[in-house]
Order: sequence, then C-alpha cells, then structure tokens
Amino acid sequence: MNWFTGFVLFFIMWWTVLFAVLPLGVRPDESGQDTTGGWRGAPREVRLGRKALITTAITAVLWLAFYGAMQLEWFGFREGIFAIQGD
Repeated sequence: MNWFTGFVLFFIMWWTVLFAVLPLGVRPDESGQDTTGGWRGAPREVRLGRKALITTAITAVLWLAFYGAMQLEWFGFREGIFAIQGD
C-alpha cells in the first residue's frame, strides 16, 4: 500500500467513524431556546472538536490494524486465508 492509498483509506474510514461518533453524548434542548435555533431537538452543546479528536483516535487504531493485516498478507489473494488455490 503506497502513501496515497493509505491516506484515502484513512479518509474514508474517518468519515465512517465520524458518523458513528456524532450521536454520542448529544443531549437535546427540551426548552427550545433561541440560543439553539428554537428547535427542541437541537443539541445543547455539539462539541465538534472533541468528536473530531475521538474520531481521529479511533480511526488511527482501526487503520493501523488494517495496515498491519495488509502488511502481514493475511487478506491477500496470493497468500493468506483468502488464497486462490491453483492446480
């Protein structure tokens, strides 16, 4: 895997993990105040910076695990558990 493929894989994994992390810890504003736009379902505190850091940490661990599996050729078609057996 070259650096560009690794970056693209990290970017795709980051967006996927972000959508899993976004709803965590969100508390709606039941009163519907003007500070949240007047909607009762709008979150009181979004904390996007914190969620971006959590997303980056989770993605880094997942990407390193995937990179390690690719370097050890566990998922290759020439060798490993998915190897195609020729005659």
